[in-house]
Amino acid sequence: MGRVVAAAVYSAGKKITDINLDEGAKWARRPGHFVWIGLEQPSAEQMSQLQKQFDLHELAIEDALEVHSRPKLETFGDALFIVTYSPIRRDDKVEFVETHIFAGRGYIITCRNGHSASYASVRKRCEARPLLLDHGEDFVLYALLDFVTENYQPVSETIHAEIEALERRVLGGSLNEADIQHLHGLRRELLRMRRYVAPMVEISEELQRLDFPFIDKNMRPYFRDVQIHVTRQMEDLGTMSDIATQTIEIGLLLESSRQSITQRKFAAWAAILAFPTAIAGIYGMNFENMPELSWHYGYYIVLGVIVSGCTGLFAGFKRAGWL
Repeated sequence: MGRVVAAAVYSAGKKITDINLDEGAKWARRPGHFVWIGLEQPSAEQMSQLQKQFDLHELAIEDALEVHSRPKLETFGDALFIVTYSPIRRDDKVEFVETHIFAGRGYIITCRNGHSASYASVRKRCEARPLLLDHGEDFVLYALLDFVTENYQPVSETIHAEIEALERRVLGGSLNEADIQHLHGLRRELLRMRRYVAPMVEISEELQRLDFPFIDKNMRPYFRDVQIHVTRQMEDLGTMSDIATQTIEIGLLLESSRQSITQRKFAAWAAILAFPTAIAGIYGMNFENMPELSWHYGYYIVLGVIVSGCTGLFAGFKRAGWL
């Protein structure tokens, strides 16, 4: 059985009383009143009870009992059904908790299917602003969507801080395999977050266009505010994803550059060592008709040539920046 987090009646911007789940319909029918019900992991029986009370469309109920892949908004007569996702980060991985919102004349119902940030803070925030809460169901709907959008901010800020730390490590030292995997994982999480944020732009735009009995035209600027916040969040996520990608590319370029420097040094020392090796190889052949073998100072001359040649090569490679 799902848990009823809160159920209350509101009128004229103030909370009237807490209610049981089976009392919602009679209060919702009263002029100037609306009920706000919050459920966690609702059961099929509870959803059936709500359907009978508020005449919720059967397709909306079926939708609410399924797992979705993206946020969406659907209309059923004069009622709305919205699917939203709130991100939470556990063990360096982002998870998304699905919430269903039913909105219509006289009621707002939220069904949270997981353990995300509690909507209790939204309720307190609304109750602290009676002039806005007096708008009714549409203001609560705005507050819920705004809260969902806000939930992305701390997660994205945490990921941004990790990306910046990895960027500093990449610029200050070598890029190891663990860093590459971490950066790739963060980039993947950002793309997942963007996939869940993007449909919220369409939802907020549609709410500005819909002509519903319980949505006042004066509330449209508030839904536009949600759209602005979502658009900014989309831009931030895109920017962070680009930074993560560029950090990986810069790290690989720096590592390639470091390897190139090392290879040049090896090549330079190999060339320096090849010079005396070649001379020693010639005089190590022990042919009888080698005139230099009979020179009195031949050994010292060869040593001098070797030292001079190696010194010249070393100086040349040093000027070229290979050593």
